[in-house]
Amino acid sequence: MAKREPKQERSQRTRAVLVQAAAEVFAESGFAGASVNKIANRAGLTLGALYFHFENKEAVAREIVRMQPSFATPVDGAEGLQRAVDITLIWAYGLLRNPVLVAGARLVAEQGDFMGPEENSHRQWAAILADALRSAQARREVRSGVDVEAVARLVVNASTGAQLHAFAESGPGRGDLPFRIEEMWRCLLPALAVPSAIKRLEFGEGRARPDADAPMHA
Repeated sequence: MAKREPKQERSQRTRAVLVQAAAEVFAESGFAGASVNKIANRAGLTLGALYFHFENKEAVAREIVRMQPSFATPVDGAEGLQRAVDITLIWAYGLLRNPVLVAGARLVAEQGDFMGPEENSHRQWAAILADALRSAQARREVRSGVDVEAVARLVVNASTGAQLHAFAESGPGRGDLPFRIEEMWRCLLPALAVPSAIKRLEFGEGRARPDADAPMHA
């Protein structure tokens, strides 16, 4: 007799299936064009299953936006300036194929419809990058007079613009986004980092974790 899957594990798997399906629908149709019916149908589940996990479409969209950083977390112990660079590179390479990241990129333009200004994705990413840059400053990789919070906001703004331009010029696949992110850093680094720290930095797809571009598993 087959062993039954614990209820909590089944619930987590169902939630993951719903998020994956919602990401695909949001990536294709945007927030306005998506519906709970489309999401449930894509997941192969009932509306009842969706409403058990999420109150409405807005709640699913918020979940997708909030989980974005979990797909861009360095796993090799990188700290300071390298960590800040890695976060953006992992995001850029992951955005080429990961439906959740693609959905997040599209939802960022519509987040005013489902998220309050105090929790928008720009602030979320800026806080994460500011932490890495503060560490870099403490490690004397970033010049002491640099306003790391302002730099973090600038990196988020530039990265957002880069993905929009990559979409417009390279198509939905955004194939040149990683190059644009690397180019952004190479322009910014001389103004904020000490030369020795710049020399130690590594770029390229090798800095992205192996599973950064993988879809969520059911």
